[in-house]
Amino acid sequence: MSPRLKIAYEKEMTKNLMGKLSLRNKHEVPKIRKIILNMGLGEDASDGKKLKACVDDMALIAGQKPVITKFKKSISNFKTRKGSNAGVKVTLRSNMMYEFIDRLVNIALPRIKDFRGLSSSSIDNSSNYSFGIKEHIVFPEVNFDKVDKIRGLDITIVTTSKNKQGTFELLKEFNFPLISKKN
Repeated sequence: MSPRLKIAYEKEMTKNLMGKLSLRNKHEVPKIRKIILNMGLGEDASDGKKLKACVDDMALIAGQKPVITKFKKSISNFKTRKGSNAGVKVTLRSNMMYEFIDRLVNIALPRIKDFRGLSSSSIDNSSNYSFGIKEHIVFPEVNFDKVDKIRGLDITIVTTSKNKQGTFELLKEFNFPLISKKN
């Protein structure tokens, strides 16, 4: 069964985006290619229990098992060693991606304390959107009582858009609470 947002994108959102962006072909309409979730571990990278807790929390949030990332080179100022654990990451595609967007926009973002919206200036030159969440416990899948430490989470949404305006309109169609920048 296809996710609710995927069906809505194919039926309604593509038509709306074609009108807003004045596109003539439905294949020109920007779409979300993948979502990357990243959680840095910092001091907890060397502790096996805390690493397992991070992996378990990320697996609950994303719905699939994360990959443990490693440092590529040693930097003494950051106290890092080549090959040691740096964090955990997950790449979501296809149906899992649409289900995550649905949970993020409708459940997790409204649960953030003092939330006023996401900045639209976080769209980079490649037309991808990145933002961070300071507390990973805003996701309802994570049991607050079993969490040993509250950690941050970085989310990157990779799109096929050719410009920043296309990415902005695409995210608005998915009901992201974007605040347009004031000049």
